[in-house]
Amino acid sequence: MNAKSGRREAITGDTRPRPGASKSAPAAAHALAPALYVVATPIGNLSDLSARAIETLARVALIACEDTRVSGVLLARHGISTPTAAYHDHNAERMRPKLLARLRAGEAVALISDAGTPLISDPGYKLVRACIEAGVAVVPVPGPSAVMAALTAAGLPTDRFLFAGFLPPKSAARRAALAELRDVKATLVMFEAANRCAEALADMAVVLGDRPAALCRELTKLHEQVRRGPVSQLAQGAADDPPRGEVVIVVAGAGDHAPAVDLDALLTDALSAERLRDAVDAVAAATGRPRREVYARALELKAARDGR
Repeated sequence: MNAKSGRREAITGDTRPRPGASKSAPAAAHALAPALYVVATPIGNLSDLSARAIETLARVALIACEDTRVSGVLLARHGISTPTAAYHDHNAERMRPKLLARLRAGEAVALISDAGTPLISDPGYKLVRACIEAGVAVVPVPGPSAVMAALTAAGLPTDRFLFAGFLPPKSAARRAALAELRDVKATLVMFEAANRCAEALADMAVVLGDRPAALCRELTKLHEQVRRGPVSQLAQGAADDPPRGEVVIVVAGAGDHAPAVDLDALLTDALSAERLRDAVDAVAAATGRPRREVYARALELKAARDGR
């Protein structure tokens, strides 16, 4: 799992050979059927690579990697010597036709990301879409996913969930994005940069309400931690003790009714930090209320604050 907006889940773990393990992956008796094999890789613990994934990666003709150096650690750990090629945001337009040509020629190619399941917040979907349009088979080889790992550890309902990816980095845009999620009656899963967690959680408390939530960091890695509690409590905790590493935030979905939004509190907070126009725009975007209504109330609050 990776996003070019800044997320990179570095594969970590003990790279020493396992006791009794062979120095190389089992030799392939024959090549795999021509297809693009979308292979999930560990999000931290290198031992999480499945037996099927190991066999697939050992038998394809080529492995398309986000970063060949990062993937090289994983492949070496499991004794896989299959040739690799870089496929990422910066070279995708140039590499995609080359990969498709090899697939059309009858080769089997694997697609992996630096960590987790490919296509989840990375550009792999464009290659999959191109394969489908070209009539090339696409075969999923499922496995680790930070989304699923966080859901299973959060202690929140899992019967319905929405993966919202990364929220915008700026507060006004982030609150607008959260406003679109406010009425979703499903558990919300979001990626977030560690240094923005406190601000993001504070915005969630304002826009979504003080719902149950979990902050999951460094899942499957040495310093794995899951903090659970109301969103406001997690926000304060992230401010007092900033999390490090890769972070996934899980928040309970809306109940039968959307939580009430305190318009005055939102405006008071915004007016203390921004100009009237900017404060109105931010609150209107965050609440979904008509700008005219928000502007009128902002003028009343400003007049009361100024003693007029």
